[in-house]
Amino acid sequence: MNAPLPPSPLAASAATERRAPAGDIAPRHWAGGPIDCAACEHVRLRDLPGQQGCEPGHACMQDVYARRIDRFFHRHPQLSDAQLAHPYFEVRAIAARYASVFRLAALIDDPDETVRLQVALRLPLSRLTRLAGDAHREVRIRVALRVEAAALVALRHDPDYGVRELVARRLPLALLPTMADDPDRAVRMRVAQRLEMPALLRMAGDAEPEVRRIVAERLPAPLLARMAGDADWRVRWEVARRISASAVAVLGALQGDEDPEVRRAARERIAATAAATTAAPEGLLHG
Repeated sequence: MNAPLPPSPLAASAATERRAPAGDIAPRHWAGGPIDCAACEHVRLRDLPGQQGCEPGHACMQDVYARRIDRFFHRHPQLSDAQLAHPYFEVRAIAARYASVFRLAALIDDPDETVRLQVALRLPLSRLTRLAGDAHREVRIRVALRVEAAALVALRHDPDYGVRELVARRLPLALLPTMADDPDRAVRMRVAQRLEMPALLRMAGDAEPEVRRIVAERLPAPLLARMAGDADWRVRWEVARRISASAVAVLGALQGDEDPEVRRAARERIAATAAATTAAPEGLLHG
């Protein structure tokens, strides 16, 4: 009995094209029009089996669809270095994910931010400083996420609050007080969450109630009395909840606060203090 003939390359190609899910985006060349495999420099890959080959509609460098381009380079990362100057920005950006890090410096000034974003994700830390002044915020955010903490100083005054907020999360504590007067509330909130004394106390008069609430949440209890008259009830609630039990006059005033939550917190603090005082002698006798 004769063995069955192997499928022809044409039949094999047709089979691989059917791998794309039904109803998926039709293959289309990045420059417009249909994909012409015969004109592609990697046409030889069409005859390779399985994951070694390329597949129009599934894994193709000439497609406009980024996912298919990524599948191509995932299968053939050794081809990525040669495509870093490709005219289509998606090809350059995806090739940058797989290319040698020694070739990425050439893309620092790429005209498309998608490409520069990939460069910022992979470039060695020593080379990231050139991207710290990039025109696009997402690129600068990636730089702020990756650079060494000491290098964040240059990004403290970035025009985008999202970049500065990341800087406030990672900046060395010794330098963090320099961001306590940042113009954006979200940035100052991050600063207040990390700042240490005595710099934290200086933020007790911040213009934003949410910043002051964080300060009241973290300030040493003996220093909270100065915030007991704050205009925002959330700040006064934190004071009532945390203030030293010895601050009898402050707690007494907070029992008459205009906000019911503040009054409740003050009563609970006084009751807890009284209970602890009553139980103390008994505890000592059993000690």
